[in-house]
Amino acid sequence: VQLQASGGGLVQAGGYLRLSCTASGSTFIINAMGWYRQAPGKQRELVATVSNGGTTNYVDSVKGRFTISRDNAKNAVYLQMNNLKPEDTAVYYCNAVIRIVTINNYWGKGTQLTVSS
Repeated sequence: VQLQASGGGLVQAGGYLRLSCTASGSTFIINAMGWYRQAPGKQRELVATVSNGGTTNYVDSVKGRFTISRDNAKNAVYLQMNNLKPEDTAVYYCNAVIRIVTINNYWGKGTQLTVSS
């Protein structure tokens, strides 16, 4: 299973951007999907998750600004990021909890988001 993320870039504070991530590979079942981020010198942190039933969870710092969604038919998860702030600057990683035979965490390569002030 591979996760392919896209959509990062450079944006000014107050701007918006949308991240996308698609899972591909052999037959699998996706449970939760989500986005994490890691800023320079900091630990990776959860940004948002969405269950296969659509239940969402956000870190407090992005509530009201970011929206996570998924398209189960496409095995895809999205992160709409509005009103971006310089502190959102980080490498963003797509994550999926996937069951093939056993349940495992899968990670995509990170995509860089830089928010300029």
